[in-house]
Amino acid sequence: MKLADYKATLSFSNGKAPIEMPVYNGTIGPDVVDIRKLYGQTGMFTYDPGFLSTAACQSAITYIDGDKGELLYRGYPIEQLATQCDFMETCHLLLYGELPNAQKKKDFTHLVTHHTMVHEQMQFFLRGFRRDAHPMAVLTGLIGGLSAFYHDSTDINNPEHREISAIRLIAKLPTLVSMAYKYSIGQPFLYPKNDLSYSGNFLRMMFGNPCEDYVVNPVLERAMDRIFVLHADHEQNASTSTVRLCGSSGTNPFAAIAAGVACLWGPAHGGANEACLNMLQELQAAGGVAKVGEFMTQVKDKNSTVKLMGFGHRVYKNYDPRAKLMQETCDEVLKELGLENDPLFKLAKALEKIALEDDYFVTKKLYPNVDFYSGIVQRAIGIPVNMFTGIFALARTVGWIAQLNEMISDPEYKIGRPRQLFTGAVKRDVPPIAKR
Repeated sequence: MKLADYKATLSFSNGKAPIEMPVYNGTIGPDVVDIRKLYGQTGMFTYDPGFLSTAACQSAITYIDGDKGELLYRGYPIEQLATQCDFMETCHLLLYGELPNAQKKKDFTHLVTHHTMVHEQMQFFLRGFRRDAHPMAVLTGLIGGLSAFYHDSTDINNPEHREISAIRLIAKLPTLVSMAYKYSIGQPFLYPKNDLSYSGNFLRMMFGNPCEDYVVNPVLERAMDRIFVLHADHEQNASTSTVRLCGSSGTNPFAAIAAGVACLWGPAHGGANEACLNMLQELQAAGGVAKVGEFMTQVKDKNSTVKLMGFGHRVYKNYDPRAKLMQETCDEVLKELGLENDPLFKLAKALEKIALEDDYFVTKKLYPNVDFYSGIVQRAIGIPVNMFTGIFALARTVGWIAQLNEMISDPEYKIGRPRQLFTGAVKRDVPPIAKR
């Protein structure tokens, strides 16, 4: 850590002497107060449930300005990356800090492409699951299980091990996700094809079959690629923090990423687009567009338990920049597939219109987020709702690895150990069982 840019003074109203704490400036974003010596100097901890005001690390990967609705990967705006770069370029950027030139992109893509196959025994591991198991349960097990197949890359403190495990994870996630899907519907697995793009290969493994050639639709291929780019990283969110915390113990990269997948499964995080589509389907079953007004009234009622999924965001207090890009892709995909008049998509558009015009939602800045549109796009492509979070995990893997590598390379990193405000019983003696 650099020398303090200035200092903050913490004073107490109970007569304790004030103390000075270093304050550091980031290149952009809020300054941070260094409280690492607070306990040693005062015997006190800070209290911050949900880490709303706590920076647990220093990072140079992703920056979010929620008030402006800004998202930067290594300084590049997400709007430029999503329209001018593909997912392989984005992966290179997140992992190595810079966008690749033509030759480096070719070399990196070749490296990833030639690691897309998984060990043949993985299919036997997969068959140990029930066919109706949730794909995220399957995926968590498969990714954790990779450490049992690749003993040559499980030392998280070895840069070469981290490098090859990073390539393996990025390359094999589409294969594993598609295997989990094929297994759930009783279809044979498809091996990857090296002459297809990353996104095209994924679509073929998901929807192709051995009986006939699968022709990749370029519109759907671009849509899939954009979903991957928009979800590749998102700063210190719950799953990324989980990967960092898990990795801080020195566990292998596959286990750390599996922990991130498990965290992502939650409906408040990666499962949000799944929850959004479930909400739309329930509303469609209850009457569709005709019931939108009544539904929105319930959403605005403080005493109601009805929630509007896919709108608003923990960080963004402006329009999620990813949502604008995903909206464009959504319109393009629906037009390509002739689904503009599909009842569920018309319902989604009706909800969107009210949320963008109703004063209640506008003043509370409950704009449609990326989950709202990405769920619609994935459903249109033919991806079942219970696979949405798995695809999110596929895209986010590169961000998790970049964050993990950054943490391990930081000389100041330590095993994560949050503190607590204890409110339980004080010390007491155990009474004899007859007196309890």
